[in-house]
Amino acid sequence: MKKNNVIRNTNKPIQKTRLTIQSLFALLSVWIGVEFYFFITYLETGGKSFFMNRPPGVDGYLPISSLMSFRYTVATGDIHWAHPAGIFILLAIIFVSLVFGKSFCSWLCPAGLLSESLGDLGEKLFKRKIKMPKFLDYPLRSLKYLMLAFFAYVIFFAMDIVSLKMFLDSPYNQVADIKMYYFFAKISRFSLIVTVVLALLSVLFRNFWCRYLCPYGAFLSFFTFLSPYKIKRNIPSCIDCDKCNKVCPSFINVAKAKYVISDECNSCLNCVDACPVKETLEFKSVITKKTLKPKTVAIGIVVIFMAVTGLGMLTGNWQNRMEITDYMIHMKNIESSTYSHPTGTEHLEEINKETSEININKERTKQ
Repeated sequence: MKKNNVIRNTNKPIQKTRLTIQSLFALLSVWIGVEFYFFITYLETGGKSFFMNRPPGVDGYLPISSLMSFRYTVATGDIHWAHPAGIFILLAIIFVSLVFGKSFCSWLCPAGLLSESLGDLGEKLFKRKIKMPKFLDYPLRSLKYLMLAFFAYVIFFAMDIVSLKMFLDSPYNQVADIKMYYFFAKISRFSLIVTVVLALLSVLFRNFWCRYLCPYGAFLSFFTFLSPYKIKRNIPSCIDCDKCNKVCPSFINVAKAKYVISDECNSCLNCVDACPVKETLEFKSVITKKTLKPKTVAIGIVVIFMAVTGLGMLTGNWQNRMEITDYMIHMKNIESSTYSHPTGTEHLEEINKETSEININKERTKQ
């Protein structure tokens, strides 16, 4: 008698390890959020409440600003002072993806963990995995690439280095983390409705956000193709049980592939765990033909991420160069137009005198 198909086979050691790593990074994100809450509360009360330093890790939630800063660093050789940690977090994610494919999404990303959990809930409710019809799946999957193309056009083609620096220096970018916090802390009715709808769709269709709408995942997909390590199927020993297909969260036809080469593969290794025949599905280099054990993959992902972000800390490019007094000035004016939609020279000329002095001080500090 067949057992019910289960996507998350946490009885397997590597899936337990993956869930542990996901949970630890999610807890780290929660702690960063707690620190940031106390930091903002301190600013809101004018220094009359409990003080905690701004956590640099919050830069990891500013991917667009980080990508802009990265381009600026490549062009000038200088690391911009506003959100330097974001550059190293972005680089850490890129290096992990270059080695192990789009593994950040399934091993480290808190949104990925939330998406998986909602998918698990959906399977418990509906007793099966619901797949989007093909005539909708393919067009919807293109949405995240269209959004990525838009951001890439703006950052790499529409803006020259001068306008890029003007944006990075702008009051809006300096407090982009605080603006992000207020987006969720003071979420509008429309944004709340959209969030709830996305959550419900993720319950119905596993990984709805990741599969169709996440431009970050689309960005990392390109590095998946560059990664030497792929899921390799040993065809002679394969017994065509189809268990790999049943557990794949991305609906990849693993059972018919020699190497899994797909932009949707997150290197979660669910298929490797599900395979009942030893050494039939392996995480193998297409160049050296060397097989990596699942535990080696887990260790490698964590070590690379920590090494690159640690480099940012060791080189003094983790904390930004803004003083608490600078933030106090920003908080007094954060609702003004200067801190909204910082596009175009005309808007940037609205920067007030206090903010201009902050920028000058940062440049002096850097020199």
